[in-house]
Amino acid sequence: MEKSKSIKITPRKVAVFDVDGTIFRSSLLVELVDRLIADGLFSPEVRKGYEREYQQWLNREGSYQDYIEAVVWAFRNHLRGVHYGAFAEAAEAVVEEQGKRVYRYTRDLLRDLKKRGFFLLAVSHSPKTVLDKFCPKLGFDKVYGMLYETGPQECFTGEVMDAHLILNKASILKRAIEKEGLTLRHSVGVGDTESDISMLELVSRPICFNPNASLYAYAKRMGWKVVVERKDVVYEL
Repeated sequence: MEKSKSIKITPRKVAVFDVDGTIFRSSLLVELVDRLIADGLFSPEVRKGYEREYQQWLNREGSYQDYIEAVVWAFRNHLRGVHYGAFAEAAEAVVEEQGKRVYRYTRDLLRDLKKRGFFLLAVSHSPKTVLDKFCPKLGFDKVYGMLYETGPQECFTGEVMDAHLILNKASILKRAIEKEGLTLRHSVGVGDTESDISMLELVSRPICFNPNASLYAYAKRMGWKVVVERKDVVYEL
């Protein structure tokens, strides 16, 4: 009787992407907060929580990071009591209206990697609800994002679930590698801020796309590829 031959499965190569400012030309969270206000789920007063930081950033007197952190604070402090169904409808509306507002470089890179059989992984600090509507349209196989707790009535409690996991992008990437049977060999990673550094350090081909000053300085020390897209021009630094 012949022994059955075991089939050896070759692990798929992985390409991991940040989303906001790397693929999407804005922040999904910022656009979602605007939609929640427009839909009456958030009070217009919520804007006061980040208006000063927004104006300082517009006038180049403050950092984009300070602005985003203020938006995150306002979002988390007003999410309690919002029904998940209404929240999901707002997320869907944002993606329906703005889902094609992406960078040409990363959009084309995603298409190329997909054709070459890469497993596409998105790791973002935006709410997973909006990521789940945005990322599949671009061919992503797996999405990790911020999860927010809901109570018995399907309303948000305001608590973040497993924040220690999603805030560490390197840990998320390692977790995905193990769960999905992937390999880091010939892997690709794309990010735009220093929060992506731990993730980029793990991949074979790190790409810093439209990086902020902190990531740019780190990338130059490490010899990583730096790509900038400005208007209709894409170039390397």
